[in-house]
Amino acid sequence: MTATSPASSDIDIFSDEVLLDPYPAFTELREQASAVWLERTGIWAITRYQPIREVLGTWSVFSSKAVAFNERMNENLVGTSLATDPPDHQRLRAVLSENLSPRALRGLKADIEAKADAMVAELVRRGTFDAADDLARALPLAVVVDLIGVQGAVRDDILAWGEAAFNLLGPMNERAVESVPLAGELFEWAHHVRAGDLAEGSMGHAIFAAAERGEIEPEHCGMIVHQLVAAGMDSTIAAIGNAVALFAAHPDQFDLVRDDPSLIPSAFNEVLRYEAPLHSFGRLVTEDHEIDGTILPAGSQVAVLFAAGNRDPRQYDDPDTFRVRRNPVDHLSFGYGPHGCAGQGLARLEAFAVIGALARRVRRLTVDTPRRRINNTTRSIDKLPVMGLEPA
Repeated sequence: MTATSPASSDIDIFSDEVLLDPYPAFTELREQASAVWLERTGIWAITRYQPIREVLGTWSVFSSKAVAFNERMNENLVGTSLATDPPDHQRLRAVLSENLSPRALRGLKADIEAKADAMVAELVRRGTFDAADDLARALPLAVVVDLIGVQGAVRDDILAWGEAAFNLLGPMNERAVESVPLAGELFEWAHHVRAGDLAEGSMGHAIFAAAERGEIEPEHCGMIVHQLVAAGMDSTIAAIGNAVALFAAHPDQFDLVRDDPSLIPSAFNEVLRYEAPLHSFGRLVTEDHEIDGTILPAGSQVAVLFAAGNRDPRQYDDPDTFRVRRNPVDHLSFGYGPHGCAGQGLARLEAFAVIGALARRVRRLTVDTPRRRINNTTRSIDKLPVMGLEPA
């Protein structure tokens, strides 16, 4: 194919306006081209489903050594599986995967379901609550902090640390600069954390045990724990909050799940497709590469627009409609290729437990307008007041 003049745009994908509602801008970019030069940020936006899969799957051309959109954060991420390419990536990821495998998670299922059911039962009893604070944040915090083995006062800092870390995956705009102190606290803690600081039998403790066995270098332990703390909850929090908001906005779809709980996995896939928990992620182009007639030069950076790909009409029929029976198992929200989300099994367990508990105990949710939390990377709900509910 002969390369053509590249499409370009002055859209700032990290502006408040776009982060609050990315879909008009993402639709405009996607209809321009598969790869669009973003003039304000100096990066390439990858906008369509199939090219996004190509970028995520071709690690030798699209390196994970620049997942963040600022040099400082990319330097800080050196040594994590998030920012490492194969073959070193597999060695670091194996330490995570061992504790997040289906077999390892099987023993957590009953406990997570019990926690979710107890939370929903108490919220139904109360009648009014904030679904963002009291459910979307509460369950992942209760599950993941114990799983990592975090103890003491640090437990109270985890949510703020994770949000700050995700802000720092964007460019060094005002949001990122304001997040530096909190993210610095996380880096400092992760740099000094030792096995004895984490609960015996926890995933965090197992990371240090892997170093003792020679499976990873000891200096990588803190960075892997950092990755778990920073990334282990925020995307799941976003997904659960989005699920509650979507079921409230589409009671007919919630009725389908209530009537047939076997639809829960399909419904959650549709939540992830319809509202991607992450706006975008970066990759570094290692050699000149053509995408649909546009040459991406070596040394440039791309922004993989998950939410744009998930609503690409070339891939999905009627993509702007929320349908729980769609079952888009091929959605992009958990990534693709060697860097597909290592924690997706845990995220599914938590989300399935919440959706299942709501389906059993609630007939209708009446919510106020959701208030979004603006973050450079995550698309989550800050406040979701439940004004009333009809118990099942």
